[in-house]
Amino acid sequence: MDTRRALLDALGDGPVSGPALADDLGVSRAAVWKAVESLREEGFAVESTSEGYVAPKDPGYSAAGIEFGLDAPYAVEYRDRIASTNERARELASDGADGVAVVADEQTGSRGRLDREWVAPSGGVWLSLAIRPDAPPARAPLFTLAAAVATADACREAGVDAHIKWPNDVLVGESESGDDGEGGADPDPGGRGGRKVAGILTEMEGEADRISWIVPGIGVNANIDAETLPAGATSLQEELDGPVDRRRVAATLLERFAALAGTPDRMDRILPAWRERASTLGRRVRVDTPNGPVTGTAIDVEPPGALVIETADGIRRVHAGDCEHLRDADD
Repeated sequence: MDTRRALLDALGDGPVSGPALADDLGVSRAAVWKAVESLREEGFAVESTSEGYVAPKDPGYSAAGIEFGLDAPYAVEYRDRIASTNERARELASDGADGVAVVADEQTGSRGRLDREWVAPSGGVWLSLAIRPDAPPARAPLFTLAAAVATADACREAGVDAHIKWPNDVLVGESESGDDGEGGADPDPGGRGGRKVAGILTEMEGEADRISWIVPGIGVNANIDAETLPAGATSLQEELDGPVDRRRVAATLLERFAALAGTPDRMDRILPAWRERASTLGRRVRVDTPNGPVTGTAIDVEPPGALVIETADGIRRVHAGDCEHLRDADD
């Protein structure tokens, strides 16, 4: 662990003496002082007191702020403004980085699945995680489902009762049926199964037998005014009638993702967790697939994330497609 992260962890337990921390870490006092100054430059205003260094009362939305008290093995790279956190995370992963969360206050060139537009103004939680998991490509969809669970849990901890529409739309409430879309700027709210508060875009590079890297990109409409959002979308701020602590939303998201997908032995937890938070199961759905629409009742999700649909012609398993929630009378 580097001195900066060790200092953040130590500050979480109360005042920390610079000389004591230097002794514990086996580094010089100058190295500790340099780490303190680095945190201050990031906006994490460490105070100097007679008892030692003290964490600020408001850690702020920054790399240090998110890492402070973070119970997950990830470093954070924060940008006030960036074209795309996914693009930056892909660069880091391609260069060998593992366990780095790229977080931005605003994205200027973000996109959703199938290159659909994604609105990502200042005030959201825009986060992409560069990881190099020990897993075969066939299990890649599980990381997307884990990201959906982690995002739903972060919204719930903030006070919003979010749920998941297959495979990875995080929604609030319900809506009538219609055509579904993907991405925060989709203008058509119908069929979505609720108001969209977050979405996920996962990108991967791999070989036949292993994933080289995978980047789950997550966008949460956190502290965004309703009038700036497209039809059918909402924000945590809108649902709660007040702003949320984005630092905690981002940290909770990372912690839940690590708990589900941080190591191969944990991945069996993903599907049960997804089922518990899903609003799709038990619903009549229509999924538009490359081979045509599949209509019926969604009854389960099977590894590595296929939606099991009971149709008039028997059981169908759908691995990808746009899912629409139907009313019982709809075809």
